[in-house]
Amino acid sequence: MKTPNWFLKKNIISYALLPFSLVYLIGTRIVFNIRQKHEYISRRPIICFGNILSGGVGKTPIVRNVAKFFDAPVVMRGYKKSKYTSNIGDEAKMLSMDGILVHVGNRKSNLILLNKQKSNSPIIMDDGFQNSSIKKDISILVFDESIGFGNGFLLPAGPLRETKSAIRRADAVILIKRKNVKSDFALPTNIPIFYAKNSEICPYGDDTNVIAFAGIGYPEKFFNNVPCNVIEKISFPDHYQYTDTDIKNLINKASEKNAKLLTTEKDWVRIPEWAQKQIRFSALHTEIEGNFYDWLKGKVNDINNKKN
Repeated sequence: MKTPNWFLKKNIISYALLPFSLVYLIGTRIVFNIRQKHEYISRRPIICFGNILSGGVGKTPIVRNVAKFFDAPVVMRGYKKSKYTSNIGDEAKMLSMDGILVHVGNRKSNLILLNKQKSNSPIIMDDGFQNSSIKKDISILVFDESIGFGNGFLLPAGPLRETKSAIRRADAVILIKRKNVKSDFALPTNIPIFYAKNSEICPYGDDTNVIAFAGIGYPEKFFNNVPCNVIEKISFPDHYQYTDTDIKNLINKASEKNAKLLTTEKDWVRIPEWAQKQIRFSALHTEIEGNFYDWLKGKVNDINNKKN
């Protein structure tokens, strides 16, 4: 599904959907409380990177960096599996391509398996902030300055999975800096906030015309930040499963306009192998301010000292 246009700005549709948001809030709180009664406690520290917005805000590159820093495994659902992503999902495929050990599927089962190992290194959980059946030792929320809280409404009237007060359950926030900051976006001052900077790398020369396409939660983030000569932008639904016909149509369009095709790494792993040789992706580099890793390492060491 493409991100609804009312997720970022209130309109008549978002207000009309507010009653359903109340139903959603009540339902999710009931499920949260029931799951919490059967909470699994891990022997190894669990670092959860999550968000309170539906759709991508930039967690996966951060998960990749932290997993590499600790040489830690990652557990995740493996959303939208397909034959092109080795049936593990696009985000899991991206991480595994970097040599990170990724466990996909039931997170609790994978945690039980990992806790049987002798290692005391942390386990990284990609998403799961709303999953109360697993106790997180460290919870870190990720926000994007250009998106903020979206229109501020809960699903389906807005992008929020939880109310803003849920930030109080987090140990820290990573805020991805942007040139365009959402004017009504403000975070609590009583929680550590670390800043991250994304940089897109264009694989083509400055004089090359580029058609950019993306099937991610907020494709405009990619379109607005990739440093290429983009002459056309094409959006697909989030986690879109590209068909051979889709790719052939894109290739034909690029040929007609004497342009090259460019997409995100997350999209690139979802396209057929034969097409990967003809289409490039924009590499995304994420840097988190230096003291974040000192802070996180200290927290992990304290947790290990208490548990072992």
